[in-house]
Amino acid sequence: MPKIALVTGAAKRIGAACARLLHAHGYNIVLHCHRSVHEASQLVEELNGLRAESAYLVAADLLLLEQVHALAEKALYAWGNVDVLINNASLFYSGSLGDIAERDWDDLLGGNLKAPFFLSQALAPSLRRRRGCIINITDIHAEKGLPGFPVYSIAKAGLVAMTKCLAKELAPDVRVNAVAPGAILWPDRGISAEQKAEILQKVALQRCGEVDDIARAVGYLSDDAPYMTGQVLTVDGGRMLYT
Repeated sequence: MPKIALVTGAAKRIGAACARLLHAHGYNIVLHCHRSVHEASQLVEELNGLRAESAYLVAADLLLLEQVHALAEKALYAWGNVDVLINNASLFYSGSLGDIAERDWDDLLGGNLKAPFFLSQALAPSLRRRRGCIINITDIHAEKGLPGFPVYSIAKAGLVAMTKCLAKELAPDVRVNAVAPGAILWPDRGISAEQKAEILQKVALQRCGEVDDIARAVGYLSDDAPYMTGQVLTVDGGRMLYT
């Protein structure tokens, strides 16, 4: 029986790359999406075309706790267990201090911290049985904060703390680690050529990373790091060297 991985936010970008890589490593994949059902369905079709009945789609709004619990139940229903949980789904938007509403706080903390915690809690019995692992996708800005994105940065800092707490709570049966991406792809909009150049001046490798760089780090933590837990693996091209 193949190992089973649940990847949240798996329709595009980092989540889709993680799903493809783990599938190539022999995993069956439960893909989660929220609104990007079309893209996620195409990815499920792609993976099932490579290996029949190896990918399964669940749509859920992770801001709603009942849907988080339903996602866990459906993931377990698909093949009976979950071996690896990739908490990748994330909300990301700016907000200047003084203009932040309670809804912004609830959404950013809900999507980036509350949902990963309760999903991890719901799947903990299966992960313990399977001696599996949790991998949280954080952000290099969790450490020092991204100007203009205070609530997002706070939420990701909380996810780093959660990584370390759950590594203790679930030891020795479940490993819990995180991957902190730096500049990985560019946003679809909202960033100028001048801003891109300014960012790359602070990256040692002088280039933007690719989603596969993060997927390879996830693959390492899932399959090749049996003595590693409670750690954050930074994949940023050396950007943190300049902060």
